[in-house]
Order: sequence, then C-alpha cells, then structure tokens
Amino acid sequence: MIDSIEKLADKLNLNPATWQESSKEENELGWSPGHPIPEDPLRWGDRFPDGAKKTLRKTQMRRNLGYATTKIRTKRNTRVDEMPDWEELREAGSNIKRNVAANQVELLEQFEENVKARGGIVHWARDGEEANKIAFDIIKAKQVDEVVKVKSMATQEINFNEYLKARGVQAWETDLAEMIVQLSEDMPSHIVVPAIHRNRAEVKAIFEARMGDAPENMGNEPRELAMAARAHLRKKFLSAKVAISGANMGIAESGTLSVFESEGNGRMCLTLPETLITVMGIEKIVPTYRDVEVFSQLLPRSATGERMNPYTSFWTGVTPGDGPQEFHLILLDNGRTNVLKDPVGREALKCIRCGACMNICPVYQHVGGHAYNSVYPGPIGAILTPQLLGAFDHHDPASTLPFASSLCGACYDACPVKINIPEILVHLRHRYTEANRGGVPSGWDIGMKASAKAMSSGKTMAAAGKVMPAGNLIAGPDHKIGHIPLPVVSNWTFVRDVPAPPTQTFRDWWKDREQDSTGKPEPTPSPATGPTEPAEVPGGPAAESTQGETK
Repeated sequence: MIDSIEKLADKLNLNPATWQESSKEENELGWSPGHPIPEDPLRWGDRFPDGAKKTLRKTQMRRNLGYATTKIRTKRNTRVDEMPDWEELREAGSNIKRNVAANQVELLEQFEENVKARGGIVHWARDGEEANKIAFDIIKAKQVDEVVKVKSMATQEINFNEYLKARGVQAWETDLAEMIVQLSEDMPSHIVVPAIHRNRAEVKAIFEARMGDAPENMGNEPRELAMAARAHLRKKFLSAKVAISGANMGIAESGTLSVFESEGNGRMCLTLPETLITVMGIEKIVPTYRDVEVFSQLLPRSATGERMNPYTSFWTGVTPGDGPQEFHLILLDNGRTNVLKDPVGREALKCIRCGACMNICPVYQHVGGHAYNSVYPGPIGAILTPQLLGAFDHHDPASTLPFASSLCGACYDACPVKINIPEILVHLRHRYTEANRGGVPSGWDIGMKASAKAMSSGKTMAAAGKVMPAGNLIAGPDHKIGHIPLPVVSNWTFVRDVPAPPTQTFRDWWKDREQDSTGKPEPTPSPATGPTEPAEVPGGPAAESTQGETK
C-alpha cells in the first residue's frame, strides 16, 4: 500500500528528523502517553486517514511493532510448517463456524440450558450498557470495591473497566500486556498482544512510574519485569472475591467454557475468587467438545506460535468445594445479530481472536493499532467494527475502516478459519457507497461518471488509449509516475507510485500481432467452414512450418 515511508512523510509534510522528538512527559518518564481512554472503545472519534497521520509520526512505535510482528510471524510459520494437515484444519474450523452461524439460536438455547443445569446463572445483554449494568449489580451485591480480570476483548469492547471505575469499583487487569496498557492509561493496539507498541525500556519506565510497589534498581530484562508484575498481582489474586473473564469458546453440548492463555493469570482468576462473572460474545459458541480439538490446534499456533497454550482452562457451572461457588454468564449481543443478517459480512463472526491477520498486514505494521481508533484494529477490525456499529454513513469515522487496506490478500492466507477478509472489505466498501449515494457529487462521483462514459464507447476508449503513452513525459528515470496533477487521480498518487504506461497501446500491439510477415492481415475465419488454411506462400507461415518438419 505504501511504497516508502519517506515518500509518505514528504507528502504529509513530516520531517523524518522530527520523528525522534519526544514530548515533555516522555522525556521525564521514559515513555510517551498512549491513546487516551475513550467513551466508546469501538469508535474513538478519528477517521482512519487522520489516525494514520498521527501514528506514522511515532518512529519508536513502528520500530517496536515491526520487531514484534516479525518475531510472531516467524514462530507461527515454524509451527504451521509442522502440520501436514494445516489446510484441512483451517477448512474444518471454517465449516464449524459456518455451522454455528446457521444454527445460532438453537445452539445458544442448548448452551444456556446446560449452563443452568450445572449451577450457572445466565444473563442476556442486548448491548454494552446492559452487560455492564448486570455485572455491576452482581459486584455491588457482593459488597466489594475491586475485582480481578482475565484478558477479555468483550469487556474491552463495552468499556467495562471505565464503567466500574465511575461507580467506585476498580477492575485490575492481570494479563501482563493488559496491565501495562492499564498502568499507562493507554488503549490496546493488538487483540492478542495489547502492548505490542511498547518495548522493554518503556515497560520498565511505566512500572517505575505507575506500579507503586516496583522493586528498586529493577532492570529491563523480561524476567525482572515479569517477576515485578507477578509480585504486584499476587496480592490482588489472594484478596479478590470477584473475578471477571471472557471466553474463547462456549461448548453447547455441555455448558462448558474455556480460556486459552500463556501466563497463568487466567487460571488464578478462574479458581481463587468466590464469584466468577464471564462476559462472552454470542458468536463464541461451538457445538461439541470434538470441535474444540480443531481450534485447540489452530488458535495457539496462529496467535503466539505455540503448539498449545501453557494454560488451557475449562469449567462447567459450579462444583461444590472447588473453584468459584457462584458463576454468572453474560451472553453479549452488542450488534452481532445485525452482522448475522449480512450473508457476506457475517463471515467476520468466525474470528477466533488470534491476531494472525494483524501480524501479516503491511498496513497495520506501518500505522499500528491505534490508527484504527477501535479496540479491534487491523484487518479483522476493519470488517468487524463497522458492522457492529452499523457505521456506513460517511459522517461516521468508523465507516472509513473498510478502506484501510491494500487488498493484498495476506490476511486471508494467514487466517486459521479462512475468513475472506479482502472479499468482505470490498463488500463493505460497496455498502458504504450505496449508503452515501445522492447529494452533491464528490470528485470520485464525477471521475467515475466520466470514466463510465469513456468506457462505454469503443471509439472513445481507442482515442484515450492513444493519449495514454504521453504519461511517459512525466515519468521519472525509474519509469514510475510520482504524482499526477489531475483531480481525483492525484489522491491515488498521494502515497503511491504508478508505473508509467507502455509506449504501445494494446490495440496497436494486437494489430501488429495479427499481421503476417508480408504485412497483410490474416484471413478472417468463415463461420460456416471454420478457419481458412493460409496460402503456401514462399517464406510464409506454411513454408516455415514445412521446413521445420523437414529439419
């Protein structure tokens, strides 16, 4: 999508020398503040092009991101190459998820019945406000002012932590990366590695500035940072009465839920507190335990490049004397049923939140997660966020997300459940175009109408073709055009180089091809008799053919 960062910087009037400049707070603390926590985590307020302009200035962020995504991709590729049936697993995962979408109501009812049968309490939430209120009322009844949390995209989506904080309850993130984001009052930039935009030096500075009980003379080695976080969180685990979690999967046939994680914090939250509240998107259901076997191979390899997650936890309702003695499940819609109505767009609900599409995406790697202005960044965010919000009006900043892609297709190849993200992006662009028809025509409208007029006439197309080679006059020595000074088209060349047109038009090339060596056009085949045999003229095609056979 972007030929060179230097070219883009020049177009945006960014001086590369200023990218290394730090804010006053960054100079004092060793880290720069991230994106402020918004009221709506699905829609932060900026259009994608505006968000990208801001994040492209952050050289250190892009350097951190490039290093981390490259490392994750390498690990993933190693683990995938070990699997002789990887493509069959992808196909199986895709079909399981399609089955879920086709039988969503029946599976959810079966799931609810089995959760209740095993001692759980099930709540249904139409949107984030309902889900937050249900959870808060349970917490309030327990008379506690703090809870511990397992990493959860569903709670990020509904601004759960901020809702509780405004009502006097502190939710402590226990996933290491989520804790880093929370301490720095930042927003996540990746769905698996929320603090992927930070490096070790920044994490050390954040711990020293915000943790409160960080050890003296702490270094920036991963082990030292992890041990500091462990000591800080251990007190929270042992004192918390209520825990909040999300779920990777809910199994309809048994009412079982699961969490896949790599640190053990989830296991602590799922076993130590007296009350467990799980917020789960309704699309996370799978029909049977057998289906879990497929995703247990796909998810860890795609997300973190591991053969399996070090901590894979399953729980079913309440077990007397073992683990939480009160379990609440909140099934969250929050726009998902509207996504299901779109036969093309609903494929986005197959997502298992592995982040593989982000790790491979050249756009994401250049601009980072915060440019998408949503807790769901990258390619999956570009197709999921607008649908959850119903954002297709051009006044809505989230409506620009389907255009945050070069349609290179790498995300589709990496997706473990074969979500055809490029196809959905094109579909959503079409929905955006249809939703914004009428009114004052834009430059694109005028340009497309002019193009349609030219393309509907063979003579006009032929005339236009004869003009195209003139583009070589403005091409550089590398045979590329850096900027076309025309309305609409100039936007395309704003951050892209266009190859110079060929010196010969296709029509002229075809005409030359159809002529024989004597300069005469080949005879036109007769519809009744088929192709006419060429005359055997000395030196002609037939003679060349005979000579060739003789030789």
